[in-house]
Amino acid sequence: MGTVLLLCAAGVYASAFMARKARRAARGALSEPSVVETPRARLFGGVSNAAIGLVYYLALAAALPFLDRPLVWGAAFAAALAAAAMSVYLAYSLLFVTRRPCAFCWTSHAINWALVVLLIGLRPH
Repeated sequence: MGTVLLLCAAGVYASAFMARKARRAARGALSEPSVVETPRARLFGGVSNAAIGLVYYLALAAALPFLDRPLVWGAAFAAALAAAAMSVYLAYSLLFVTRRPCAFCWTSHAINWALVVLLIGLRPH
């Protein structure tokens, strides 16, 4: 569970960084083009992906002590699968549509994929 918590903390950091960048972009304060300015940076109802990431990582961290309960684990695993699927789409977009570097994006994608694997190992019996 410690690894999951560390990954959630890294995810919060990456999401917070990108959320701040999105706010700067909204004010026109960025000095360079950024992925936060693309339509794919707001996949759900105009809410930034970074804000969704913040909620996800914080909620998963809060759920950690209760993952021994099948319902909590199931909800956490479903959320992790959704985040990983979103990361597949966004990774494809980074590579083939946006074609911009984004170390924080790739960090978040790797975290999302790792969390799915780690949660499988924490499945209650």
